[in-house]
Amino acid sequence: MAAAAAAAGTGGQTLGRSSFSRAASSKTASSSSSPTASGVKLGPNGAAFVSSGIPDLDRILGGGFLLGSVVMVMEDSDAPHHLLLLRAFMAQGVVHKQPLLFAAPMKEPRLFLGALPAPVASSKEDTRQRAMGGGAAADGRAGDEGLRIAWQYRKYFGDDRNSSAEHRDNKQEFSHDFDLRKPLERHLLNAQQIECLSTQDVDTLRGLHDRCSAFLFKHQRKDGVNLSAGRIAIQSLCAPQCGYFEKDWEMVSFLRSLKAMVRSSNAVAIITFPYTVLSDSFCKRWQHLADTLLSIKAIPDEDKDLAKLLTGYQDMVGFLHVHKVAQTNSQVPVILEASTFSLKLRKRRSLVLERLNQAPVDGSSGPSSGGASGSCSSSTQGSQLDF
Repeated sequence: MAAAAAAAGTGGQTLGRSSFSRAASSKTASSSSSPTASGVKLGPNGAAFVSSGIPDLDRILGGGFLLGSVVMVMEDSDAPHHLLLLRAFMAQGVVHKQPLLFAAPMKEPRLFLGALPAPVASSKEDTRQRAMGGGAAADGRAGDEGLRIAWQYRKYFGDDRNSSAEHRDNKQEFSHDFDLRKPLERHLLNAQQIECLSTQDVDTLRGLHDRCSAFLFKHQRKDGVNLSAGRIAIQSLCAPQCGYFEKDWEMVSFLRSLKAMVRSSNAVAIITFPYTVLSDSFCKRWQHLADTLLSIKAIPDEDKDLAKLLTGYQDMVGFLHVHKVAQTNSQVPVILEASTFSLKLRKRRSLVLERLNQAPVDGSSGPSSGGASGSCSSSTQGSQLDF
């Protein structure tokens, strides 16, 4: 009897282990077999990203825009450079066939779709330059150094591994380079699920809230179900053209509700706003509600101090400052290599972001070089530029 009981107990333990292992294996199999949606990239700690439409910005933010987050861009009143980020974000969603909801303070917001840029075929030179950190290279010597280091690593990894990795990246096409001079093909816009809404001459935000709620309801996050990612783009939310311009608390309430709805969905919302029309207290509230906070600053046409301070100043069109980066299910913050980047146009068509590089001090003028360096350092006090 004791032997039979021992045998039964052993059998029970064996049965328990087998059932547990089957459950764990089935759970692992289901999680590994579930494919990702088009244009969605998985990251650590269960994070999922969609591309911002700018490969350099995706690299800076640690993978792109986090699904379920709200991205806010502080506009600059001197130049509409924030539209470059908005167009790239919308064009990337259209290329990935992701549903899009666009709202803007204009009579016909659908006309803005004609300004979306078309993707360009990424050449091997651009792919190699981005792999070596081409955005950080400031001159030819840095590029030659990167080529030499890449050639040294090739001896250890082999050409086959590099070619396969490059083929895999091109096949995924998570992020594209867009030609700002070429509009997106019309058949892509017609075949895509794009909703447009005008916020001009609107007394309340109830209509925009209902449209966003209905849009996000289609992209609710469900375990084990692969849903396509959605994108919401709102241009100049607090613009004076809107009828709800002076209703500050109503706009804050809308942002809180939108953030809650986006957090539980497979979508990303990007909002640009002219922060100069808001009071300081409400501007701080807006910044606090943002998961990812960016700001755009235009460059004056003739700023001799910046021209002496920065390398490649003539090719810059503006600055992008990263104030905050979204993170979910992680206690490790995203450590940025820098917080301020320059906006440049590669070959006058593709938007790139580069770290700021300080120009070398010219010591040919003798004793006067010390005074020049002193004036240069004094001019940078209180500046947001960092190196």
